[in-house]
Amino acid sequence: MSDPKAHPAGPALTHLGADGEAHMVDVGEKAETTRTAIAEGCVTMQPQTLKTILDGNAKKGDVLATARIAGIMAAKRTHELIPLCHPLLLTKVSVDIEPDHALPGLRVTALARVTGKTGVEMEALTAASVACLTIYDMAKAVDRAMVISGIRLMEKTGGKSGTYKAER
Repeated sequence: MSDPKAHPAGPALTHLGADGEAHMVDVGEKAETTRTAIAEGCVTMQPQTLKTILDGNAKKGDVLATARIAGIMAAKRTHELIPLCHPLLLTKVSVDIEPDHALPGLRVTALARVTGKTGVEMEALTAASVACLTIYDMAKAVDRAMVISGIRLMEKTGGKSGTYKAER
């Protein structure tokens, strides 16, 4: 008999019970390992908007510092935002924001780490997403046409499923 949770393209969806009901995964029997996840996102904007941000002339203040703090805070509260996520005792969260003049815009990279029984992909993705949203909020007065894109998991390590690295 086939597994009712199995997906034709891969492994079973762990947050669904046999009858399709959503539930929080029981990680009680899992081994504690160091788990790391890296996510990224981009905010594309007008060249003048990027210059305004990099020059520190945004009316709301330091866009990069505010976005970095917002991303870190969001990672710590992921379990409050995403249903069925476990609250984690994160050991590290960092958010790096670099200009990308080719976009033009800003590239956000978020790292989350924990020693625990479940991964930190959602924490890294949440940090990158909220940092990008904060950049938009801080600069929307000068450029409402900014585009947030490319939110994705770049890498994860640890746990039973091992290492994942996205293609660049």
